Amino acid sequence: MAGLFFEEFSVGQKFEHAITRTVTETDNVMFTTMTHNPAKLHLDEEYCREHTEFGQRIVNSCFTLSLMVGISVYDTTLGTAVANLGWDEVRFPHPVFHGDTLRVETEILETRASKSRPKNGIVLFAHSAFNQKNELVAYCKRSGLILRKPS
Repeated sequence: MAGLFFEEFSVGQKFEHAITRTVTETDNVMFTTMTHNPAKLHLDEEYCREHTEFGQRIVNSCFTLSLMVGISVYDTTLGTAVANLGWDEVRFPHPVFHGDTLRVETEILETRASKSRPKNGIVLFAHSAFNQKNELVAYCKRSGLILRKPS
């Protein structure tokens, strides 16, 4: 099991995740169509070329969010997560384009014992994704319910 138990997290702890990922056109189109999102920003190259400041399609931000959190799982919560409790302060300060390569960092902002579930604790993660130019392209805070070490 790669994930950490609640007691193994500490405030200020940082992870620079080794997994990186180049985002492809296929990723964007499949995710966008699977989630029934008809936005031209993700699907229509000609529209974007003529009518947007980007001049090309941008990657679906929900895909970017999912990828960012997914990359963090192996080092943090694989096998120890009970549930996601919520995502807050989700931001996308720069767009992601086909061909961008993303890397992810995570910082632990808070840990606390669960009042209602003695076998679990709550961890507040801050996830940040950067492109190959080191531009911040995504950020979120995520609360997770995490297993405590078995006694």
